[in-house]
Amino acid sequence: MIDQIYIEEAIVEHPRARAIMQRYPGAVVTECERYTEIFNRKAQNFRLQKINPALILAKKFGNHVLPSPAEYAIGGKQNYYFSHMLNCIYDCRYCFLQGMYRSAHYVIFVNYDDFIEAIIEKIKAAGDDSIHFFSGYDCDSLALDPVTDFVKEFLPVFRQYPQALLELRTKSTQIRSLLAAEPMPNCIVAYSFTPEEIAGALEHKAPPVGKRITALRQLQARGWQIGLRFDPLIYQEGAQSQYEALFAQIFEQIDAQMLHSVSIGSFRLPKSFYQSLSRLYPEEVLFASPLDETSKGMITYRETLRDELWSFCKNALLPYIPEDKFFPCESA
Repeated sequence: MIDQIYIEEAIVEHPRARAIMQRYPGAVVTECERYTEIFNRKAQNFRLQKINPALILAKKFGNHVLPSPAEYAIGGKQNYYFSHMLNCIYDCRYCFLQGMYRSAHYVIFVNYDDFIEAIIEKIKAAGDDSIHFFSGYDCDSLALDPVTDFVKEFLPVFRQYPQALLELRTKSTQIRSLLAAEPMPNCIVAYSFTPEEIAGALEHKAPPVGKRITALRQLQARGWQIGLRFDPLIYQEGAQSQYEALFAQIFEQIDAQMLHSVSIGSFRLPKSFYQSLSRLYPEEVLFASPLDETSKGMITYRETLRDELWSFCKNALLPYIPEDKFFPCESA
């Protein structure tokens, strides 16, 4: 429940901002000049804020659409991401967002028109190149969809441009807006998974694995393209058998032939993010794992351990799917 809302003075009368605030009539509303006054404030306690985050309503200026990290690619020649929101309502202990931001508050940028204009510019500039857009890099695409109306506002844009693909990356079961909409072949709903044993220990507040699979099945039955994202792969005692069981559990319930794509990626964090996370959660077993720093300045599992788990998962997945649907991420 949101009981504190900060809003930039310039958007107090913005229709989307007003609609969001009406959802929380009991919240204390405080105006600010720029969201960074709250979000980037020094000496914040991320862990304490995560218990009861505030909502910040803001307008984003510039950089509405950015080149996506190379590991996000699923076949597009040009790849971009955009973030209508910063931070996630879930509390996954391996998430790089917790190492990147000082604040645990949620930021929602209400100026969707500027994002849409930037997306259309990129599509037109791409010409005949395949172009993909990823939502869910700085947030979960669907977790606050009943509040943000993100799906309702952005799907029509991509209906107009079938040559452009949109990926909604999520762990959320908030799929009512998708089930109510007409499926479109250039929208992928991509679910992130770890085995139940790992999810239960590290993915706090996120829907259980079984509920995510149920959502996948419902979306696929409705005609939506779905994707599977096993990124990051998390090591613990028995991880191989746990991932093997997870793959079997998923493919027993979905149609693999109708699957758009599958990707896997090793656990990795920029060194500065890792240091922030390990300070936030010094008791977390994850950060006591056998970790090393790579030549690229990333913290990941020791090479032999990382490669062994990665290879095992790849070999365990390929019997279920055509290899042309498999998009590995090997960067670390």
